[in-house]
Amino acid sequence: GIGADGLVLYTPTAAGADMTLFNADGGEAEVSGNAVRCLAALVARERPDLRDVVVQTAAGAIPLRLVETVGERLTFEALMRSPTGIRPRTLEAAGEMVDVVELSVGNPQCIVLGRPDLLVNEAQWHRLGPALATHAAFPAGSNVELVEVESPSRIRILIWERGVGPTEASGTGACASAVAAAAYGGASRDVDVVSPGGTQHVTWTDDGILLTGWAEVVMVGRWHG
Repeated sequence: GIGADGLVLYTPTAAGADMTLFNADGGEAEVSGNAVRCLAALVARERPDLRDVVVQTAAGAIPLRLVETVGERLTFEALMRSPTGIRPRTLEAAGEMVDVVELSVGNPQCIVLGRPDLLVNEAQWHRLGPALATHAAFPAGSNVELVEVESPSRIRILIWERGVGPTEASGTGACASAVAAAAYGGASRDVDVVSPGGTQHVTWTDDGILLTGWAEVVMVGRWHG
């Protein structure tokens, strides 16, 4: 098959869609910024008159605004929920003491700031990522992001997704990384977030987190099950 990090089941609604999300390991997830955007792109493709889409998730309703269409690529601005439970802590993982920032953006996130050694040491990151994702401090598991602040307006991340493993991009991970970088890493609250899969823009406001990025329909099929 074409392959994916997760599966979205959805029901159309007047405002957009209700969705249920499953990770690659079969576990149900609360929310995914990328999945919400991909579903909004599918809804907009089927209903071109609908520029404002609301996707209902297990973590609440996510409103999205279509800001640009270039061919099959649709760019949306999503209002993600405000972060909660932001706190720094030190955890023992993979044989070392690791300073992290814990928070939730609708799903659990664990951020590792200021470890440029991990950006160039894939083997070390592949030990630390799963050790933190399954750490006893996170009973439901956690998504893990490695964050390097390159400038006040630009951060770079690597992602270890709960129930998936290393992945190219994460919308909620980008949001959590931007919040942690602003709170503890010297970044501004308006940043480009660069991951292996591309760049998203995150703005942390008093009303929530604005996440801007694109989605593109790459194939359409029918399941006969």
